[in-house]
Amino acid sequence: MLKFKDFVPQMTEQPGWIREGIYESFDAAVEAANQWLTESGVKLINLETVVLPNLWSRFEEGSTDSSIGTSGDSPSRWNQFLRCWYQDRSDSPGA
Repeated sequence: MLKFKDFVPQMTEQPGWIREGIYESFDAAVEAANQWLTESGVKLINLETVVLPNLWSRFEEGSTDSSIGTSGDSPSRWNQFLRCWYQDRSDSPGA
């Protein structure tokens, strides 16, 4: 069965009244994906870089939200993350 796991740079400091939030680097997400792939033993099918707006908005549900909004009158922040498509070895034929 095809599955996916997202590796999203995490927010390290909340936004304030006049400052933006601070996030881990994309490299941190790649490192987390590498570690998970090494430890999980899954069969990697594909990797993709996904860019979506406003992942950290209080009105959104993160990387798996099916409808992430933007508006022309308010600022949007676009977030980049890594999505790994994989198959569990136990799901593979002959496993």
